[in-house]
Amino acid sequence: MNVLLTGASGLVGSHLLELLVASPQVSHIVIAARRSLPSHPKVTCIAAPELADALNQVATPVDLVFCCLGTTRHDAGGTQAFYAVDHDLVVLTGKTGLRLGAEKMLVVSAMGANPRSRIFYNRTKGLAEHALIEQAWPELVIARPSMLLGDRPKKRWTETLSAPFFKCLPGSLRAIKAADVARALMFNALSANKSAVVVRDSAQLSQDAQRYIV
Repeated sequence: MNVLLTGASGLVGSHLLELLVASPQVSHIVIAARRSLPSHPKVTCIAAPELADALNQVATPVDLVFCCLGTTRHDAGGTQAFYAVDHDLVVLTGKTGLRLGAEKMLVVSAMGANPRSRIFYNRTKGLAEHALIEQAWPELVIARPSMLLGDRPKKRWTETLSAPFFKCLPGSLRAIKAADVARALMFNALSANKSAVVVRDSAQLSQDAQRYIV
């Protein structure tokens, strides 16, 4: 099985890449990125200063697409730059996967994603989801985790302060380890969807992570 991955250097994407490399069911991983990543026999990294250019250069047929792209307005450098990553590049990842013949896409979105939300972050995530649904994937899995737990290269002070609170919340509101989101993505990638579009919240992702066996 050949896989296309974007967001491989991020919190969820880095965990997912490790699982993909270790999986006997994955034969080849194509990564589109803005910079080169450590080499591995199963991995081809296509890097370009602009991720859109890297995606447009991918020519290897794939079966699955994983999109783990995500940033903040602060890290991106403003509202427009944030939208370009969390909407435009997510949508382009989907278009690229379809161009390469993929039948299934899995994307990391966020709790509260809603194209009509008054909150810009949630609205952006919701609009990206809607655009992917409009692409009419045979199978589309949307992961909507709550706060992600894990070691980031750059600490986000808002997450550091609020993490203890989110760890105590019930069900789909509870924070989830990025490694568990990655395991949940693998579980859903290797499972047949019950419908064309499947949405998994934090509680469901935690259950899926426990069900994934390497």
